[in-house]
Amino acid sequence: MKDVYENPLIERYASKEISHIFSPDFKFSTWRKLWVALAESEKELGLPITDEQIASLKSHIHDIDYELAKKYEKKLRHDVMAHVHTYGDQCPDARGIIHLGATSAYVGDNTDIIQYREGLFHVRAQLVNLIKRLSDFAVEYRAMPTLGFTHFQPAQLTTVGKRATLWIQDLLMDYEDITYLIDTIRMRGVKGTTGTQASFMDLFDNDEEKVKALDELVSSKMGFDKTYAVTGQTYPRKLDARILSALSGIAQSLSKFATDMRLLQHLKEIEEPFEKSQIGSSAMAYKRNPMRSERICSLARYVMVDALNPAMTQATQWFERTLDDSANKRISIPEAFMAIDAIITIAENVSSGMVVYPKVIHRHMMDELPFMATENIIMEGVKNGGDRQDLHEKIRVLSMEAGATVKQEGKPNDLMERIVADGSFGIQAEDIPAILNPERYIGRAPSQVDDFIHDEVMPVLDANRDLIKDEAIDLKV
Repeated sequence: MKDVYENPLIERYASKEISHIFSPDFKFSTWRKLWVALAESEKELGLPITDEQIASLKSHIHDIDYELAKKYEKKLRHDVMAHVHTYGDQCPDARGIIHLGATSAYVGDNTDIIQYREGLFHVRAQLVNLIKRLSDFAVEYRAMPTLGFTHFQPAQLTTVGKRATLWIQDLLMDYEDITYLIDTIRMRGVKGTTGTQASFMDLFDNDEEKVKALDELVSSKMGFDKTYAVTGQTYPRKLDARILSALSGIAQSLSKFATDMRLLQHLKEIEEPFEKSQIGSSAMAYKRNPMRSERICSLARYVMVDALNPAMTQATQWFERTLDDSANKRISIPEAFMAIDAIITIAENVSSGMVVYPKVIHRHMMDELPFMATENIIMEGVKNGGDRQDLHEKIRVLSMEAGATVKQEGKPNDLMERIVADGSFGIQAEDIPAILNPERYIGRAPSQVDDFIHDEVMPVLDANRDLIKDEAIDLKV
């Protein structure tokens, strides 16, 4: 019986991998790893801590007694001390050296940073695979002409593959942002209650070099090259805002991609995958709703709005720390990661199975191409002895007439027939196929795809070959 609220991000959308990174097991086992790293480093720097105590701590990193911790927290009203006592009960010989000299932010903040970095690694791997899927699509359709749109009004032609490179370029910018965060993220380290390391100065008899070494040792053991040089009680909350900004960037990119897909599916030019037994509507059995792309847009909206949370937290931190960040960040940051995980997963699923309808694309293109060919037609008329200004006025009038025929009478575009019949342009009926050859109007689009994939995409894919999967991930629902 399910009689309590369940988070849809976990139950319906997010992967097991990202859910595990923000799970209690990952969080509290990391707390214990941090306590082990602290004890080991303090021992190495001369504090009276034994190998047996450290061995005891290591033997109980993963067998966390959550019920006991819950009892302690109810009594102590402090989550970190509840887990200190729980760990101490499991390792009684090491009880006295657990959390020695540290403040709650030592385990809380450093664990947050470790989780965020793992989340960023996960998201970067997802981005690489999505870029690969879309790149394959762009290459396959590099030279297929299609009607371009500006303001969702017919514009000059492009190609199906060239349009896909616009999606990829956005994602490459997101990849760069995520990679920059991974390369520059630091641990809070061992800084004490207000960042002054006063408690550790006391432990090491005011030996500053040992206190500095402790900060470096612990961070190195946890896989970081650097710590933040100065902190208050917490790591700079600016980091949270930077992370959510990068995740919001991904949401923006994929909302744009998904919106384009929704419009293309309305035009019946390209559709997202549609399962054999999938139901598009409970009432209208014929419908093929772009439900996956709609879901991307829906979750993306959540992330873009969510990015305001850490920005407001950073803006309102008082001096060395205030606690109004804590409850908020427990929700806003993990859920942003889970939503982005879901968005990229859905986008990869869509991009690996997009269905292209060339004949529909061609029909829409040919309905509009006569209007777009008018400049070329004017040039042909000039070559045939006509006056450019006179021909421009004639073709303007003929275009208006043809447009009215299409819009008011619902008839096909007959502009070319009107131009031939006018006679001013010296163009015959047999000239029309060559004039209306779509390949004349796509410019460098195919070459742009080739250059873009070679120069921009392949370096990223080559650098991340170990992350690329053979098959796209299936969706939960």
